[in-house]
Amino acid sequence: MKKLTLWMMALAVLQGSALQAQNITGNWQGTLQAGPQKVRIVFKIALENDKLTASLRTVDQPSAPIATTIIRDGSTVKMTIPALNGNYEGRLSGDGNSIAGTWTQGAPLALNLARATPETAWAIPEPSPPPVRMAANANPAFEVATIRPSDPARPGQIITLRGAEVITTNVTVHDLINLAYWLHPKQLTGGPAWTESDKFDLAGKPDALGQPNVDQMKMMIQKLLADRFQLKFHFEKRDLSVYAIGIAKTGAKIIKSQDDPKGIPGWSFGRTASGTRITFRNAPLSQIAAVLQNSLDKPVVDQSGLSERYDFTLTFTPDPAQAALIGGPPPPAADNPDAAPDLFTAFQQQLGLKLESTKAPVDVMVIDKVEKPSEN
Repeated sequence: MKKLTLWMMALAVLQGSALQAQNITGNWQGTLQAGPQKVRIVFKIALENDKLTASLRTVDQPSAPIATTIIRDGSTVKMTIPALNGNYEGRLSGDGNSIAGTWTQGAPLALNLARATPETAWAIPEPSPPPVRMAANANPAFEVATIRPSDPARPGQIITLRGAEVITTNVTVHDLINLAYWLHPKQLTGGPAWTESDKFDLAGKPDALGQPNVDQMKMMIQKLLADRFQLKFHFEKRDLSVYAIGIAKTGAKIIKSQDDPKGIPGWSFGRTASGTRITFRNAPLSQIAAVLQNSLDKPVVDQSGLSERYDFTLTFTPDPAQAALIGGPPPPAADNPDAAPDLFTAFQQQLGLKLESTKAPVDVMVIDKVEKPSEN
């Protein structure tokens, strides 16, 4: 019996060694079924300096490769995608040609991967070439801009860049001021009531060639407010209650972006079964603070000392007040076992950062004069 046990142990070691030696480099592809939507995913696994590396591409939504960390322990393969706040864990088959596993980005979903061959590999479209950037020293204004009252029946709000064109939908003058100067509503005072109630649609192109960066877009809107709304104001420094971004004891978990540091930062809101998701790409903490404060009751100031641009996804369950500010479908039910934590807990657990309530001196804009926009 002792000899048989030793033989079985030796066989297990040999099998484990053979499995560990299997080459899993190459492209692994699978389809993620997220409700009615199907998302085709490709993981590219490579070996660099005797260490496994990985990246993720989506077939139907052309994008640059997304950085992915990978760990393999025997037949178990684990991958983490910090920019998406996503994780994948699966088990490699005996023949080394498939991985049965689970994708987790909120609620877990089945995702089985197959090793791609020249005959079965999906064509991965290259991302669109980056737009031509506006000269860094350009001081743009709107060459042409249309401002019209919004359709009351149209829901939602849009603020976007389409090429070089700036487009906003369903925004108030307060919204435009907050966008142009990155202010929280509590940092804005004065002005008639219609600046908070009347909504407008804006579309305009810059008078300089290329796509403006964030600061240039803000500059254009600032000039438009002065020209078309006759906005006049002054700033005062006041001590206000704020949320300060700091680094948690665990250390920051956000990943430095590999995108062009001169590129335009991006962010998007989404809904999952587990809560609200905010994804940031190529964003500095100052912009992250500006976006976050739109769903909070106080301004957010960055006191982290982090100066790079970062990629990450934050998933949280908004409280009723935050849900009202964000809009959209209601948050998951309180008894949902897959519900994401509240914003403050998620901020610390997922990002290694903290939001602490404190007081700090901040700039407050006092509106001295504003008029309804001039005709187009």
